[in-house]
Amino acid sequence: MTYKKINHAFIMAAGRGARLMPLTKKIPKGLVKFRQTSLIARGIRRLKKYIKFIHISVGYKGPILAKHLIEEKVSSIINTDTKGNSWWIFNSIFKSFDSPIYVLTCDNVTNINFKKIEKDYYKKGQPLCMLIPTKPVKGLKGDYIFRKKNLISSLSRAKKSEIYCTGIQVLNPKRINKKITPTEDFNILWKKLIKIKQLYVSDVMPRKWYTVDDVENYKNLKKFFDK
Repeated sequence: MTYKKINHAFIMAAGRGARLMPLTKKIPKGLVKFRQTSLIARGIRRLKKYIKFIHISVGYKGPILAKHLIEEKVSSIINTDTKGNSWWIFNSIFKSFDSPIYVLTCDNVTNINFKKIEKDYYKKGQPLCMLIPTKPVKGLKGDYIFRKKNLISSLSRAKKSEIYCTGIQVLNPKRINKKITPTEDFNILWKKLIKIKQLYVSDVMPRKWYTVDDVENYKNLKKFFDK
């Protein structure tokens, strides 16, 4: 099978990180420390081993985060302050971007094989959006995935299944714009994609995955990755 390498990744880092207070009182969530660096810098450096162009959204404490991102030599920074998490797909330069792009959140700490995801995305016929799942991790909340084979039928926080979302996706912004009316909320976007049978789940899972959603998660982060 021949396929084009995915060369772009978008990290969403605009959120306030209210559940991480007081850690995020003076800094944005992405700048919370982890292993002599920050959560977002660790993610950027790992991505750069596989992906050429890294793009970041900023919002809360945006100037502080932007300075840090410039030092990390990212490809672009987009201000999405006060906007929803999927706003950039429909309202930024990416709305005309006709290529698959990895989408991640800044609070993801993961070891994942991007080459395997890439192959899996093309194998599944390049859907408008493909979610990367994981098996549930004790202490972490997530959107549980219900599917028939790899086609997602619903997502739920209340009802449980054997896998849930990692916050990592592959999607094509231009193709989404052609099929979906604009929304600022990924939950609404996913529901619209489910209706047209264009929300898939990958067969590839991270070797290790964790997310820092609150202070308790942060306390357990180092312990989890030292296992």
